[in-house]
Amino acid sequence: MKVREATISDVDDAVTTLTRALADYPMTRACFDPDGYLDRLTAYHRLFLSGVGLPHGRVWVTDDVSAVAVWLPPDLPADAFAPHTAAFQEIAGSRWPLTAEYGQAIALFHPRDPAWLLALAAVDPDHQRQGLGRAVIAPGLATADAAHSPAFVETQDPANVSFYEALGFTVIAELELPHNGPMHYALYRAPR
Repeated sequence: MKVREATISDVDDAVTTLTRALADYPMTRACFDPDGYLDRLTAYHRLFLSGVGLPHGRVWVTDDVSAVAVWLPPDLPADAFAPHTAAFQEIAGSRWPLTAEYGQAIALFHPRDPAWLLALAAVDPDHQRQGLGRAVIAPGLATADAAHSPAFVETQDPANVSFYEALGFTVIAELELPHNGPMHYALYRAPR
């Protein structure tokens, strides 16, 4: 399966893939109001891709867009998310205060030095276990390696930890999020 950089014309398919793959993701289940949850999740992925990922980062997809990886660069503008704050608040709905609290808690584990951030990665459920996740993540790792930059990823799904470790990441922190939240894992990959 060929991997390529995504364009704006891939947004609809990428949003579908992300939403199908991450429908039961622990963090979004905790942070988004359950009323209209799938619509909220879809809106979140659309906003993240079109408002942040494509304009400021690098997004790789398989040709059929059944796998997606969104990377944010070390030089991401500090205000990249600012124009979208109100929209993110609306998406979270009644859970916005919890979302903000979780954001502050996990920020403690972000690298102090600039790093490439794997912000989103997913494979459509009908295409999993075929190496597509690894395939769409690899160009971001290669980009980080070429710049001798570290890479960073966070997950709240324990099943993802061994996958990321196989890609060279090491768990640097674990945190049980408050209010019966999910377990948070921060993983770091040293520069190559």
